[in-house]
Amino acid sequence: MKFNVLVSDDLAEEGIEILREKVMVDVQTGLSEDELVATIENYDALLVRSGTQVTERVIEAGKKLRFIGRAGAGVDNIDMKAATKRGIIVANAPEGNTLAATEHTMAMMLSLCRNTPQANASMQAGEWKRSKFMGVELNEKTLGIVGLGRIGREIAKRASSFDMKIIGYDPFITTEKAAAMGIQSMSLEELFKQADIITVHTPLIKETRHIVNSQTIKTMKDGVRIINCARGGIIDEQALADAVKSGKVAGAAIDVFESEPPKDSPLLGVPGIITTPHLGASTVEAQKNVSISVAKQCLEVLNGGSAKYVVNAPIIPADLHDSIQPFAILAEKMGRLLVQIADGRIQKLEMIYGGELGSIGPSSKLITHMAIKGLLDPILRFPVNMVNASVVAQDRGISVSETQTAESAGYKNLLTMNVVTDTGSLCISGSILYQGGSRIVSIAGYTMDMIPEGAVIISRHLDKPGVIGRASTILGESQINIAGMQVGRFKAGEEAIMVLNVDGDVPEGVMEAIRGMPGIYSAKFARL
Repeated sequence: MKFNVLVSDDLAEEGIEILREKVMVDVQTGLSEDELVATIENYDALLVRSGTQVTERVIEAGKKLRFIGRAGAGVDNIDMKAATKRGIIVANAPEGNTLAATEHTMAMMLSLCRNTPQANASMQAGEWKRSKFMGVELNEKTLGIVGLGRIGREIAKRASSFDMKIIGYDPFITTEKAAAMGIQSMSLEELFKQADIITVHTPLIKETRHIVNSQTIKTMKDGVRIINCARGGIIDEQALADAVKSGKVAGAAIDVFESEPPKDSPLLGVPGIITTPHLGASTVEAQKNVSISVAKQCLEVLNGGSAKYVVNAPIIPADLHDSIQPFAILAEKMGRLLVQIADGRIQKLEMIYGGELGSIGPSSKLITHMAIKGLLDPILRFPVNMVNASVVAQDRGISVSETQTAESAGYKNLLTMNVVTDTGSLCISGSILYQGGSRIVSIAGYTMDMIPEGAVIISRHLDKPGVIGRASTILGESQINIAGMQVGRFKAGEEAIMVLNVDGDVPEGVMEAIRGMPGIYSAKFARL
C-alpha cells in the first residue's frame, strides 16, 4: 500500500529523503487553514513545525490521517483533543533540539548578565562606553529552573560548572531524583522568592499560561533576571515589560512570544530586555535531528507500529518500556479473545494488576488502553488504537476501572480482565512467564496454560468420556487440524472447559455441528 505524506513546514532534507524512499511526499509550505483543509484529505500523514496550525477543521478534513508529526518539542499548534478523538497519533521529536535549546538559553543568560547585545550595538554606533554596560557574574548566583525535563536538566548541568546554586520546580520530579541531579527541589512559590535568575522550560498548557505574571513578579527578588526560551505565553508579556521598566526586574531575555512574529509585543524596544526571533532550535544539527526523528516515526506508524514519542497516549518511562510492552501486547490479545467469547453487550471493563504489576502505577494506562483496543477494534468500523481507546470506550458507555494489588494467585505477575455485559460477566487472566512467554492462565475461573496465538475453539462441556473425542472427530472430518488442547475443570464429572488451538478458521457449519453434540453446552470460535 502506498502512503501519501504532506510536509507543510520547512524540514531538513535528510528527513524528507528518508520518507521519499518509502512513501510519496509532497512539500507545500505556507498553506492557509482553508488551503490545508482543501488538500489534507489526500494524505495519510502530516509533518509540521511550529508554523502550521493543525486545527480541528484540518483534522476533521483529514479523513485518511493516521499520523501528525511535529519536528520539534512543542505541540501547542496541534489540536490534541481533536486528534485523539479521531485516533490520530501525534508525535514530536523532543530530543533532537535539546542541546540547541540548552545552549541558546545559556547564551541568553550570559548575554543578559553581561549586556552583550547592548554593548555590541553601542560599539557598532561608534561609541566606547564601558561603564554603561557593567554586568554581574553567574558565580554563586541562584538559578531557578521551572521545568526539569530534558532541557531543564541539561541547563542545570551546565550552570553547575559556573558554580551556581541550582533550584528547581517540577511537579513530576521527586525531591530525591532532583537531588541526584544536583538540584534542590522546591515549590514554585519558594523558587520565585529565592532565585536571582529564573528560566522557564515547561510546555504551554492551561496550568502554565502566565505563571510569571504581575502577582508572581512581586514575590521575586528585586533585580531578578528572567529568561524564556521555551514557549510564548508562559510569561505575561505586559507584566514583564512593566516590571523591567520599573526596575523590579533587572532584565529579561526572551526568545519566544505569545504572537509570532511579535509585531506589537510590549517586550520590544524596552531597554534591559534582549530578544531573539525564536532561535532556540535553530541550529543545523537540531533541524537535521528533529527532521530525521519525525520521519522515522511517521514510517513506523504508517507500517502498523507505534511512534517513539507519542504525545497523545499514555507515556511510559523509558526504563519501564521493555518490561511493560509485553503486557500491553498480552492485554490486547486478551481483550480480543473476550469480545469474541463473551455474551451480551459490554458495559464495564475491570482491569486488575497483580503481583509485580501491582506497583507499576500510572504506567498501567498503556496496558489498559491496549486492552480496550483489543475489545473494541474487532467490532467497530473505525480503527481503535492506544490513542483514542479510552475516548471510544467512554462514547460507547463502557466504564473502565483499574485495581492494583499484591495478590497474584501464585504468579510473579498476573493481569486480569473482567467484562460485565448486559447478560452476565466473564473473567480471564494472563501472565508473562519468567522465560518471557505470554500465557492465558485462567478463563472463567478454569485454570489452564494457553498460548494466546492463532485460531481457537473454546467450549464448555460435560466432563464425561467421549465428549472431547467426538468434537475432535468433527474437526478431523472437516480437515481441520488441532494444534494444541487445554482442558480445565473444577470437579470430575461436572462442567469443564476446553480450548482447542486449530490451524485455521472453522466454518460456522462445523461450529454448529460441535454445538449440537450431546454434552456440549457452548462452543465459540475466536481468532487472536
